[in-house]
Amino acid sequence: MSTPLLRPKLIITVLGSGTSQGVPMIGCHCPVCESTDPRDKRTRSSIHLETPQSRILVDTTPDLRQQALRERLDELDAVLFTHPHSDHLMGFDDLRRFCEIRGGPLPIYGSEQTLAQIQQTFFYAFNPRKIVPGYVHVLPHVVSGTFTLGGLEITPLPVPHGALSTNGYLFERGGRKLLAYISDCAAVPEPIRDRIAGVEVLIIDGLREKEHPTHLTVGGAVAAAQAVRAGQSFLTHQTHERTHLERARGLPDGIGVAYDGMKLEFDLS
Repeated sequence: MSTPLLRPKLIITVLGSGTSQGVPMIGCHCPVCESTDPRDKRTRSSIHLETPQSRILVDTTPDLRQQALRERLDELDAVLFTHPHSDHLMGFDDLRRFCEIRGGPLPIYGSEQTLAQIQQTFFYAFNPRKIVPGYVHVLPHVVSGTFTLGGLEITPLPVPHGALSTNGYLFERGGRKLLAYISDCAAVPEPIRDRIAGVEVLIIDGLREKEHPTHLTVGGAVAAAQAVRAGQSFLTHQTHERTHLERARGLPDGIGVAYDGMKLEFDLS
């Protein structure tokens, strides 16, 4: 009796769904920070994508080691960076173990500005003439347009984030807009809304209810999700002002709250 063939899948794991200080916050004893609901434990924002061809990480947060151990991430084939702020970058040196496992340098992708900042901070990882086993070594690739990785077409989505322009990413396959991931933004400009219109899943920055100069509010994220007519949307980069249940309770149908460890699966067959 033959074994049935498994359908190829894209599996998205939300590694972290929290803001720059994480939840619980140091020295805070509010109901959210002391909540026993595991969905209220929010490490810094990041996702992992797995296709039949590759395993891709988006951002190296200060919580990367903890996230990788929790989700049993054993191998990586590439890392995409959204921007060089500390909460999305400072776990970079934890890539050393993934380099050791793969037996060589790890490809990384980001804007020219982001890669330049990473190289300035972690200069030792960019020397191709001195590959030391057990340390992090990378192969940088500047992202300036759509590229292919792991059977996915990946398009950078530049969005404003204070003084920076950060990259969200659109992941497509066979003409399907599978996922748009926009973790840090103050707005979603019209050209970006047009590009991701009709996306199956949108994961978007929805920091809190109160206005913030460099992040979307919950209301702003909801408006953006509705404007692009996403099949499903999830808010990420969450602060400690509301519990998972409190925030989810007030959202429209089709819009939810991301949480650490949440998984989404797409049938690619």
